[in-house]
Amino acid sequence: MQRKNFTEVTEFIFLGFSRFHDHRITLFVVFLILYTLTLTGNAIIVTIIRIDRHLHTPMYFFLSMLATSETVYTLVIIPRMLASLITPNQPISLPGCTTQMFFFVTLAINNCFLLTVMGYDRYVAICNPLRYTVIMSKRACIQLMCAAFGIGLAMAAIQVTSIFTLPFCHRVVGHFFCDILPVMKLSCIDTTVNEIINFVVSLFVILVPMGLVFISYVLIISTILKIASAEGRKKTFATCASHLTVVIIHYGCASIAYLKPKSDNSVEQDLLLSVTYTIITPLLNPVVYSLRNKEVKDALHRAVGRNIS
Repeated sequence: MQRKNFTEVTEFIFLGFSRFHDHRITLFVVFLILYTLTLTGNAIIVTIIRIDRHLHTPMYFFLSMLATSETVYTLVIIPRMLASLITPNQPISLPGCTTQMFFFVTLAINNCFLLTVMGYDRYVAICNPLRYTVIMSKRACIQLMCAAFGIGLAMAAIQVTSIFTLPFCHRVVGHFFCDILPVMKLSCIDTTVNEIINFVVSLFVILVPMGLVFISYVLIISTILKIASAEGRKKTFATCASHLTVVIIHYGCASIAYLKPKSDNSVEQDLLLSVTYTIITPLLNPVVYSLRNKEVKDALHRAVGRNIS
């Protein structure tokens, strides 16, 4: 009977940025601008890869999948967050919260493994160039993409099921979306087992991709160092620079957010960290790949040139 009473909570309310009440409009404008830039940047990346035949390679196929995944990832969170800045205390139903968390976790993990696949692609291109087209065939690329998404689905199912089988007796989420730890805190019972499950899954989906990317780059760097000319070494490493930059930012934010001791940060620090990986990081991906990647810049110039002529 007690458990039945616990589960009478049927909706949640986000605390969100209520602590910054006097700055809500400023935050709304800033976040809206950043979100618009993110959507525009990812749309340009996907479009330019699709229309420019020079970018019809495995590397850019995975980049377009990452840009698409990042776009949907932000759509799951940001529009509602922006709405809550204008009209606070809007409730979200229990099924709505479950759905938001499921898509957020699925896509976040998918992005982690897509970056790993992109690292593998760079390893094959540099360390085994003669067999590159055979190893990274169209079929292999699709299989790797599906594997990344499949791992995301499986891990999300485990985490979300673990959270939403808990009884809840509090309804105010100390966050601006249904993230795992803030929702877990609303349970009436001890959540030690759930915290262990969450930590193990987080450990797997962060450290395994990071480890695989690290191995890829150890092999890549060892191959690059064997190149005789300094110009050749620089040119070869340049093909990895954009990916390596995004990997450091992405895994760095994820590690701080999900592997730190839960008592380390204040609510304000947690919100700032969440803003970083839900708004800033998705924006950095298209910016980095547009500004640091010569092939993408050349494709943009060709596209602009065609339109002008």
